[in-house]
Amino acid sequence: MTGTSFNLSEVFRTVAEAVPDQEVLVRGEQRFSYADLNARIDGVAHYLTRQGFGCHTPRERLPGHESGQHHVGLYLHNGNEYLEALIGALRARAAPFNVNYRYVAEELLHLFQDAGAEALVFHSAFAPQVAEIRDRLPGVRLLIQVDDDSGNPLLPGAVPYESIVGTPAPEVLPEPSGDDLYLLYTGGTTGMPKGVMWRQHDAYVGAMGGTPFGSSEPYRSYEQIAEAARQGGGGMRLIMTAPFMHGAAQWSTFHMITQGGAVVLPTDARTLDWPDVLRTVQRERVVSVPVVGDAMARPMVAELERGDYDLSGVFAVQNGGAPLTPTVRARLQAQLPNVLFVDTVGSSETGIQMSQVADGNGAETGVFTPDGDTTVVDDDLTRELSPGGGQGWLARHGLVPLGYLGDADKTTRTFPVIDGRRFSVPGDRALRLDDGRIQLLGRQSITINSGGEKIFVEEVERAIAAHPAIADVVVTGRPSERWGSEVVAIVELLEDHEASDEALLTEAAHHVARYKLPKAIIRVPQVQRSPSGKADYRWARQRATTPA
Repeated sequence: MTGTSFNLSEVFRTVAEAVPDQEVLVRGEQRFSYADLNARIDGVAHYLTRQGFGCHTPRERLPGHESGQHHVGLYLHNGNEYLEALIGALRARAAPFNVNYRYVAEELLHLFQDAGAEALVFHSAFAPQVAEIRDRLPGVRLLIQVDDDSGNPLLPGAVPYESIVGTPAPEVLPEPSGDDLYLLYTGGTTGMPKGVMWRQHDAYVGAMGGTPFGSSEPYRSYEQIAEAARQGGGGMRLIMTAPFMHGAAQWSTFHMITQGGAVVLPTDARTLDWPDVLRTVQRERVVSVPVVGDAMARPMVAELERGDYDLSGVFAVQNGGAPLTPTVRARLQAQLPNVLFVDTVGSSETGIQMSQVADGNGAETGVFTPDGDTTVVDDDLTRELSPGGGQGWLARHGLVPLGYLGDADKTTRTFPVIDGRRFSVPGDRALRLDDGRIQLLGRQSITINSGGEKIFVEEVERAIAAHPAIADVVVTGRPSERWGSEVVAIVELLEDHEASDEALLTEAAHHVARYKLPKAIIRVPQVQRSPSGKADYRWARQRATTPA
């Protein structure tokens, strides 16, 4: 345990007071210092407090699947408003939650009802979607609309966002607590999204920068955080390629904040245009570039090979959420010879569990060094596996979430108690190797059982992606009379490249056993992914089972 129970809004305030003039966010011509953003965050917090938002039931009176705070949906593209609304709501002791801006009306309705949303902060671009469902959301009592270039007018009853950021302090401000919620909805790429409830202290220490990178010891006081920010000197700068609505983007942002660093947004934060991204990296002297597997790294390296960029300031490519294959890693290394690759494993339910740091030639795909709280438990969830103990469930104990919002049964199943300790076991299969490292196999819910053999789709995806003509690939299963379920690969080829099914299968056969090879290959103009870059397996299953 640390000596201090950390609250995320107080972490930001601490850094803002330590390095007020350093930049925290860059968006095109807009530059925000810590002092600038902190003042606007205060305005949001003051407004929400005046509107009666905050904490209504102390945490100690509630079971793990219940919330005692008012919930604020953040239906926003990337921008300063996202961070201001996120941290401002936390400062008011409300619980903000992320909203996938690609959702259609029925998906939004499900999310807002599941979350018990009482306020929405949304860009004008999304006003038509909000208008379509607002009559079916009687619990939503506050709409805050952020102006943009969409031309959509202010919804009736909505409050202009810029009118609230200067709200003066109320007479009584809430006292923040490390027990306050950090509420994060899962991506919903394999099923319906679920609200994961963390204590803010646990989320900060377990995933958001409260434990310095490369250390097993968390910060123990706000003064230590302030000193880390001062020592950083503003040199840490990360280009934000993922939407803030994705948990990993929020986590990496708070890592930057803790070091007094800056998050840099591309010129158009709503699209991922690699020429623009790389020009921004060069201009802003960014040191860290995050990617989500091959789907994001392939177009990045293709642009590096085509263009002329000075990225000598970049020392790290951070990968998480999807595999980065050796082929793509080697191409990146050729363009960025001094860069280190930082691969991390984690989930909304566990925080960051494992990492691997190597150059482009030194990484063993899918094998990681776990942190002290990460382990593998047996299939029956009764014991931890020792090194060399074989296959089981990837798990974490210690700093784990309280549970799933409103779902007591799933909370009990995902967060079991083993030998007197509470674990998070969200569903990834893993091998405990002889040397203590862990080999990640894949998510059980998307595993294919074909002819009695269990096949992990990520392994097959890596094998197909090794072919140089592949731009992107997702693997899924579909019903088969002969096999029960058969493997199907949905592939997107690089522009001006061709590859026969035989060529793709021949390459894949170098990497996986023949029984794991796809029985069918479907070509599509573009593989559908979430805005964060993760594979959309619901779309893949639908595409695989739809007649041509």
